[in-house]
Amino acid sequence: MPELPEVEVIRRGLQRHLPGRKVLDIATGNKKLRLPMPRRDLQKYIQGARVKAVDRRAKFLLIIMDNGAYLIIHLGMTGRLGIFPAGAPRAKHDHLRLGLDNETQLRFNDIRRFGFVQVLPPGHDFSNTMLSNIGPEPLSRDYTPDYLQERAAGKNRPLKNFLMDSRVIAGIGNIYACEILFHAGLKPDKMVGRLTLKQWNKIVKSSRHVLEKAIKSGGTTISDFVNESGKSGYFQLELQAYGKQGLPCSCCATPIAKKTMAGRSTFFCPKCQK
Repeated sequence: MPELPEVEVIRRGLQRHLPGRKVLDIATGNKKLRLPMPRRDLQKYIQGARVKAVDRRAKFLLIIMDNGAYLIIHLGMTGRLGIFPAGAPRAKHDHLRLGLDNETQLRFNDIRRFGFVQVLPPGHDFSNTMLSNIGPEPLSRDYTPDYLQERAAGKNRPLKNFLMDSRVIAGIGNIYACEILFHAGLKPDKMVGRLTLKQWNKIVKSSRHVLEKAIKSGGTTISDFVNESGKSGYFQLELQAYGKQGLPCSCCATPIAKKTMAGRSTFFCPKCQK
């Protein structure tokens, strides 16, 4: 599943290609996605408008139109976005195609169909969307040790589950939660109410280090994400913990352990992470 760094890499690539482009026509597939395709709103608010900018909130891509409307895309588990020549062959699982004024198309493809598309009409806010109760971005100024300590106060909740709660922090998924905690040297099942401000500071610094490294490295493959090759270009992070069960820790050589937390596989070093 694309996580925050992958979605940010996609956003940066699309930001280089979409602003200023006018949507001339729209085509949609007939297969069901996680949410119904908003065909009427696409025709009413997106067709005929120009792209102003491409933004991101958590794992949601926001294509901002010059009329004030938003095209919101969530990639789900297998969703991909690409810019193709208008005449390029269509793929089986293309669910949305936006014909642009430079003879290209923006295409949304999703094999497993857990992704979705929404349209926010001009003048509306995000109060009735899935974006309404999302916490601060982990790369923003609002993501601070004080903020985290305040949200965790009095809670008897595992640290990894806390980091993955989008109401607390926007967009940290399972893979990067494992990597952040490995980098910070903290056990995933540590109770958040017991963490000190110094430990929260480690979390903030590690979050930024891991996510920024992933975004920066992913930028070298974004060209594959927005051309006719259709390659995903996802950055495969040089993982230190996730998926490394039984392999020696890169710091101390202790075998990486695995446990299940909230139904998700969790990987950590029993020695390095306290």
